[in-house]
Amino acid sequence: MIGPARYRALAALGVVVPFGFAAKYYRGPAQWWVNNWVSSFAYEIFFMLLAFLLFSRRSGAVLIGVTVCLATCLLEFAQLWKPPWIQAARATFIGQCVLGNKFTWWDLPAYPIGCVLGCLLLWRLAERGE
Repeated sequence: MIGPARYRALAALGVVVPFGFAAKYYRGPAQWWVNNWVSSFAYEIFFMLLAFLLFSRRSGAVLIGVTVCLATCLLEFAQLWKPPWIQAARATFIGQCVLGNKFTWWDLPAYPIGCVLGCLLLWRLAERGE
């Protein structure tokens, strides 16, 4: 049975996904910051919500945050690796969204900040229990 915290997580995903894409393709004041940092926050929160849906436990918010942060930092460094098969995956829209296509040092500080925000959100979602 799906609990209320998971319903709230699904609803949050329904907000975070379009928000993340809007941030990634935003054009206007502070465009660089919004495109790179705000979209990175959404990227982290998306993966944290996904993990929460699979392994929902309030006490696990920090573990989810640390795991997602480490995994996305590894994905960032993996962008330096360019074998043909992974480049083919990165050439697709979904591949580019999940795997990225260009390593940048600026993403590395954004990931832990996004995970801290994600932990706060997960605690709030789980606040009233399963």
